[in-house]
Formats: sequence, C-alpha cells, structure tokens
Amino acid sequence: MTQATNTDSQIHSQNTAIEKLKCKECGEEYALEAKHICEDVCFGPLEVKYDYEKLSQTVSRATIEAGPNSIWRYRQFLPVTTDNVIDVGTGMTPLLKSERLARRLGLKNLYIKNDAVNMPTLSFKDRVVSVALTRARELGFSTVSCASTGNLANSTAAIAAKAGLECCVFIPADLEAGKILGTLIYNPTVMAVKGNYDQVNRLCCEVANTYGWGFVNINLRPYYSEGSKTLGFEVAEQLGWQLPDHIVAPVASGSLYTKIYKGFQ
Repeated sequence: MTQATNTDSQIHSQNTAIEKLKCKECGEEYALEAKHICEDVCFGPLEVKYDYEKLSQTVSRATIEAGPNSIWRYRQFLPVTTDNVIDVGTGMTPLLKSERLARRLGLKNLYIKNDAVNMPTLSFKDRVVSVALTRARELGFSTVSCASTGNLANSTAAIAAKAGLECCVFIPADLEAGKILGTLIYNPTVMAVKGNYDQVNRLCCEVANTYGWGFVNINLRPYYSEGSKTLGFEVAEQLGWQLPDHIVAPVASGSLYTKIYKGFQ
C-alpha cells in the first residue's frame, strides 16, 4: 500500500474549472491537494472553488443532457480534472411524485428522491465516494480508506474494487456483523478498532498523516463532499430545470444539506 506521487501542478493544468481549496472560515487558500483543514491559520474546513465564468462558456443544459446517465453528466461541476472518471452508474435515481402523502401533509406537490436504488451499494454514499476516489486516483493514491459504521465502508470497498485501488476500511470492533457483510464482498482489508466511531476516526487521521493514504472522509473530504451536489443537480433537472420551494434531507454532519444548496446555487 503506497502513497500519492502526482504533483498538484501536473493535475491542475488539465482542467482550469477547479481553481483552489479555500477555507470556509478565514478565506485562506490552498493548492488542490489531499488536504481538508486550514492548518496554517484557523483549522476551518476547506472547500473546492470553481471558475464558473469559464464553465458558462462551454456547459449548457443541452451538453448536460447529452452526458452519461449518471452523476458524471455533471462532471464539469465536480472536482476532477480528466474524463477518466470511475463511473459505476451512480446517480440519476428516481424522483417520485408522492400524491397520497402530499394530500396527507396538505401539500400541492411532493417528490421523494429515491437514492435507495443508487449504484453500486444502494446508498447516497455512492455519490460522494465516486467523486472522492476519482480525485484520489488523479492525485496518485493507490490505497484508499475510510472510517465507517456501514454504508461508507460498503461504497468505498465497491468503488475501489472497480477502480483497481487497494482498500482498507476501519470500523468499531463492536459493529454488528450485518453492517459489514456487504463490504466483505469486495475483499478490502478490514481493521476492527476497539473504541467508538470518533476514536476510530481519530486513529484514521493519524494513519492518513503517517502512511499517505487517501481517506475519503478525512484528507479527501473537500472532494468527497462535492459529490452530494449531484443530488441537487438531478432534482433540478428532473423538475424541468426548476428548483423546489423546500428540501427535507437527513442532516448528520450537515454536508449533504449544504452541498444540495450549493448545487442549487
């Protein structure tokens, strides 16, 4: 298992749409590398910034609609630099109109986005991991990893297998066996750690710094989280390029919610 070898200057030159990483708290800027916090100033989270003016010159509804039937129809709005993406059919999940529930709630129109049929592991995590591992491969990582209690491990192992990347997942030792069975199908290395999820995650931070692996929810997090925007893109496209009045979404860390909003913007 080896660390990344590509340089950011080599990668960034291939696509000028993604410009930099920028701290959401203080505005400090960084090169497009495997980094997730503003380590020089405030330790705030980093976010990918794009040149939307340049994108507007080449991207249109027509070019998007002519793209693949997956999240990669929105490739120009994602933090990757080449066309060599890891496409496992993720995205373009059904947007179902729920008439009976709408009547029950007193709503005129209600739609449910069914990411439970996402590919390849039936979870919205397939969106974020597909983007993160594509970027990991561009950055030169040959080993990818994650801390997880289930869905993220499944998705990381599956998509790493498709990409030919080595995979190691870290889980709490007392995790129910049923939550990891799907992961084992793809034959990753599984590390069961004594402790809760937060303790597992802290260990992974140390491993990322020591071994130079690409952790989707640590040093690749700025790219990983951008994958959630595709859910917002799809909703807008499936509504005839209209935005909904309201969105209800699971919160957890809040990343899904904020990235759907970023996609709408």
